[in-house]
Amino acid sequence: MAEYKLTTPLTDDDVIQLRAGDVVLLSGVIYSARDAAHKKLCELLETGKAPPFKLQGAVIYYVDPSPAPPDRPIGSAGPTTSYRMDFFAPRVYSYGLKASIGKGKRNGETRKAMRDYKAVYFGAAGGAGALLSSSIVESQVIAFDELGPEAIREMKVKDFPVLVINDAHGGELYAAPDLKAAGAE
Repeated sequence: MAEYKLTTPLTDDDVIQLRAGDVVLLSGVIYSARDAAHKKLCELLETGKAPPFKLQGAVIYYVDPSPAPPDRPIGSAGPTTSYRMDFFAPRVYSYGLKASIGKGKRNGETRKAMRDYKAVYFGAAGGAGALLSSSIVESQVIAFDELGPEAIREMKVKDFPVLVINDAHGGELYAAPDLKAAGAE
């Protein structure tokens, strides 16, 4: 397992070097989007309208953060279960999304889309929302404000810690024959 520091937007070269089990510290801009935002995003794409942010090279974090406390850009920002976005994920990957961040397993169609479009799935530590939010240095709603906490946010991150769960080569950390050996107890 290797460790990387990557800056968004991600490129094919960034993604294809990664393997399941690698640790990545992300910096740059990432976007929040959950179920309802993915539905609206796909509706825009299906009707030929521009999405609210450039998907090519983008990273989407499956999160609906709590309100920001005083002097902080965001509240607790822990990942949500990713399979809820699997209905939409292959379509979004086809438009250039390079990574998603969440928790839990992805379905076969989503894993295939990651291989086909050179993308990865990062896991973030569930239950560590307060800690993860400390890596978010700016946050603002950019689309679908009516969705409240599920609105799309543009978030600037610095050394946001993630673990490669699914890589662009078909590797999956959860499928490792010995998770202890892979460091993922």
